[in-house]
Amino acid sequence: MNAELALISALNGASYGLLLFMLSAGLTLIFSMMGVLNFAHASFYVLGAYCGYQISQWIGFWSGLVLAPLAVGVCGAAVERYGLRALHAHGAVAELLFTFGLSYVIVELVQVLWGRPPVPYRLPPELDGALFTVYTVDFPRARGFVMLVAALILGALALMLRYSRIGMVIQAALSHSKTAETLGHDVPRIHMMVFGGGAALAGLAGAVGGALTVTEPNMGGPIGAILFVVVVVGGMGSLAGAFLASLAIGEIDAFAKVIDRSPADLAAALGAPIDSANPLYGVWSLTLSQAAPVLPFLLLVVVLLVRPRGLMGKREDR
Repeated sequence: MNAELALISALNGASYGLLLFMLSAGLTLIFSMMGVLNFAHASFYVLGAYCGYQISQWIGFWSGLVLAPLAVGVCGAAVERYGLRALHAHGAVAELLFTFGLSYVIVELVQVLWGRPPVPYRLPPELDGALFTVYTVDFPRARGFVMLVAALILGALALMLRYSRIGMVIQAALSHSKTAETLGHDVPRIHMMVFGGGAALAGLAGAVGGALTVTEPNMGGPIGAILFVVVVVGGMGSLAGAFLASLAIGEIDAFAKVIDRSPADLAAALGAPIDSANPLYGVWSLTLSQAAPVLPFLLLVVVLLVRPRGLMGKREDR
């Protein structure tokens, strides 16, 4: 692989990884605060994309980028207040089943309102064209915009959790929820705000990612599966872990897609060719680009074998 291809692949992987982080950050906050593994999170991503599309049709893309996450966040807060809160006493299984069913309800609602075909959600003209040129390859402004938004989200979350009063209350409620409640903090209200904030982050990722890719009702399926890989690999409840895992998976995906080599090619180069009559020859002849979709799941298996808590997982049952 030449230096040009390596550098552009690294940049593409970083932009994809940062988009994953925007999604996984919300899910990580919800789990670390409430212990709820929200199966509807990818559906909030879909809802954010469609809300962004509809608002952009009315008053423009930039307004949609602000209002769509707010709308999805309000929906998320309502889900916690009038759905999850009533189920909390019945345990994690009831909450999981509720969010699993909610994911289907949101997708069906999207199809009722906007139909099954993709909608023409596009980035504004300001984000067309190249941001800069790497050797002879242009790096799109759109990908640079995704990286900028994700970096701003990361910085805002870090500052809020570390320095703001609400951030300190959230961190206190994370580790000592009963004590925080005894001191007069409304922990159920904090839960509602965190769930709404997590949904808003998913909505923001949808408003950005939907315009960058294709906005259609099933867009949350593939990224939703990768999202849970990110959260588990990073460590359940760890924002820093989710950030590292998102970047790692983004880079693995980007580099795998441009490497058209297989283990059989490597064996032949080392002078030990694999016999084509070997029953496993079909597996050994798979190129990395063909195996790219399953590589994140292989990473998940390796991490769970080596470090079951994930890269930076520290959460303990309370």
